[in-house]
Amino acid sequence: MKCKLHSIRLQQIIPLLCWIAAACSIPKIPMEDNAIPMPTAFQISTDTLNSVSDGWRSFFTSTPLRRLLDSVIANNPDMAIATQRIQASRALLVRSSGALMPSVDAAIQPSLRKFGTYTMDGAGNKTTEIESGRYVPVHLPDIYLGLQASWEVDVWGKLKNQKQAALARYLASNEGRNLIQTGLVAETATAYYELVCADHQLNLLDQTIKLQEQAVEMVKVQKQAAVVNELAVQQFEAQVLELRGMREEVLQGIDMLENRIHLLAGRFSGSVKRDTVKFVAEPPPVVYSGVPAALLRNRPDIRQAEWELQATRSDVKAARAAYFPSFQITGNIGLQAYKAGLLIAFPESLAYGLFAGMMGPILNKSSVKSEFARASAIQQEALFNYKKTILQGFSEVQLELNRLQRMERSFDLKQKETNLLASSTIISDALFRTGRAAYLEVLIARQNALRSNMELINMRKNQYLSAVLLFRALGGGYD
Repeated sequence: MKCKLHSIRLQQIIPLLCWIAAACSIPKIPMEDNAIPMPTAFQISTDTLNSVSDGWRSFFTSTPLRRLLDSVIANNPDMAIATQRIQASRALLVRSSGALMPSVDAAIQPSLRKFGTYTMDGAGNKTTEIESGRYVPVHLPDIYLGLQASWEVDVWGKLKNQKQAALARYLASNEGRNLIQTGLVAETATAYYELVCADHQLNLLDQTIKLQEQAVEMVKVQKQAAVVNELAVQQFEAQVLELRGMREEVLQGIDMLENRIHLLAGRFSGSVKRDTVKFVAEPPPVVYSGVPAALLRNRPDIRQAEWELQATRSDVKAARAAYFPSFQITGNIGLQAYKAGLLIAFPESLAYGLFAGMMGPILNKSSVKSEFARASAIQQEALFNYKKTILQGFSEVQLELNRLQRMERSFDLKQKETNLLASSTIISDALFRTGRAAYLEVLIARQNALRSNMELINMRKNQYLSAVLLFRALGGGYD
C-alpha cells in the first residue's frame, strides 16, 4: 500500500519539478529606454501659443476652402478605407475581450459507435441491459443535446495583455485616420492655393496681352510714319504670341489642379469655387508653433507610433506568459440517450460533466521561445520608429519655420523689384513714343516686368504652401 502511495506522489511531483526547472529559463521582459528629451523651444520661435489647438476651421478662413475641405473629408476614398480599418481593429478588440469570458455553445451531437468484441466495453455490453429486457446494442447510437462551456482562467495575464494590445492597436488605427485627414487637408489646401495662384497668373497674362496688343497697333502706326521698320512690328507680334502660349500653359495647369481636387473630393467633375481677392496683397495666415513638447500630443503620427509601441509591449508580456501553464475549465450539461424518444425521460437522460486541467510547455518550447523573441524584436523596432517619428516631426517644424522667415524677406525684396520694373515699363513706353528709346528697350522692360510679377505671385504662393506645411507639421488638420 505504501509503495502505491509513493508511486502516486512521484507521478504528481515529477511533472511539477520538470515545470519548475523549465521556469528557471523564462526570459525577462527587455528594458527599453524611450525617454527623448525634447528641446524647450524651436530655434527661431519662442511662441507658447499653438495654432493647432483651435483646429483647421480656425486656421483656414476662406469660406470656399472650408467647404472644399468638408467635401474632401466626407467623400475621400482614403478616409473611407481608414474608417473600415478602424472597424476591423474594433472587431479584434471585441474578440480579445471575449476571450477573457467563458464561452458557451449549444451542441447537438448524434453519433454511432461499435466496440470491439474483445474489449472491456464490448464484452461487458453483451451482458448489460440498457433498458429493462434489452441488452446494449452492438451498434450503439448516442444522441446528446445540451450546452458545452469552456473557460481559460487568465492567471498569468496572457489574455489580458492580448486585450490591451488590441486596444492599443484600435487607438492607433484612430490616429492613423487622423494622420490621413491631416495629409488630405494639407494636400487640398495646397492644390487650392496653387489654383488661386494660377488664376492670378492668368489674369496677369490677360492684362499683359491686352497691353501688348495695344503696343502692336502703336508700332504699326509708327511704321506707317517711317519711325520704325517691319522688324519692330514682328518683334512686338512675336511677344504677343509668346504670351498667348504662356496663357495656354497656365490653363493646362488649372485643368490639372481642378482634376486633382476632384480626385481628392471623390468626384468625377464639378466646379471648384475659390476666392477672387487679391492673392498677392494678402499674406498667409500666421502659424504659432508653440513648444516642441506639444508635438507629442498634437501630431497623429507620433501618437500612432506611441500606441503601436504600447501594443508591442503587451505582445511581449503575452508571449512571456505563454511559458507558464494554462488553466482550462470545461463543462457540459444536457440530455443524452441512445435514441431520441428517451431524451424526454428526465431525470434519467440528464448528463453533465465538469473538468479542469493544467497544461504548460516543458520539453518542446521552441515555438514559445521564437514567439517571445519575435515579439521582443518587434517591440524594439516600434521603439526606434517612435523615436524616429518624434525627431522627424521636430525637424519638419524647424524647417518650415526657417523657410517662412526667409521667404518673407525674399518676398519684400521681390516686391520692391516689381515696383521698380513696373515704373521702368511706364518710362520706356514714354521714351519710345518720343523717339528717345529703342523698341528693344521697351520689349526688355515689359518682359522683365512680367517675369518679376509672375515670380512675385509664385513667392506668395510658396508662402501659403509653407504655412500649410507648418500647420500640418505641428499636427493640425483633423477634428
